[in-house]
Amino acid sequence: MDGNGRWAQARGWPRTAGHRAGAETVRRVVESAPGLGIRTLTLYAFSADNWKRSADEVSMLFHLFARYMRQEAAKLREQGVRFEVIGRRDRLAGPLVSLIEETERLTRECRRLRLRVAVDYSSREAILAAMARGARDRESLARELGPDVDLLIRTSGEQRLSDFLLWECAYAEFHFTDVAWPDFTAADLRAALEVFHSRQRRFGAVTPLQAVR
Repeated sequence: MDGNGRWAQARGWPRTAGHRAGAETVRRVVESAPGLGIRTLTLYAFSADNWKRSADEVSMLFHLFARYMRQEAAKLREQGVRFEVIGRRDRLAGPLVSLIEETERLTRECRRLRLRVAVDYSSREAILAAMARGARDRESLARELGPDVDLLIRTSGEQRLSDFLLWECAYAEFHFTDVAWPDFTAADLRAALEVFHSRQRRFGAVTPLQAVR
């Protein structure tokens, strides 16, 4: 979900305005994803490196996150969306952790869409933590870390993984767009999926030659 701050600054607004606009984009994308055939959606909300940002910006981000859960929890359940948070929780404020746990509990039985939000997340740390819990092979790591990624979309012109789902993206298709996250629409999501479906995924194998007729 890149480009919130730059989107706001380009308009002469504070970066926090971009984060507020980005929260509205989350709502649009979550509402449109199931109708486009998406069953699992993972959003990178706050990386372990984002603690380097100003205290005011970090506080604003967590405030928006908490407000989203309070406002959307019941709607998520009505829409069949299971809400999960991945990443560390020991550095988050106690009331925020409680709110996360309550939202997860409220939506646990939902099956239409699995919404995973990465907060205080580092893929490298997640892999190390999985190994510390006893994961030693591909199967056990996959169980600890979560589902493989089919399509990774990065907005705002950035073209790097930034420590996001490194293991899970082993065979992911990448889609980079210059559209900033606040401007990202259901149409942009649909276009990315169309590009994805046009690609041939071989997973290391060679596609057999078609017989000539």
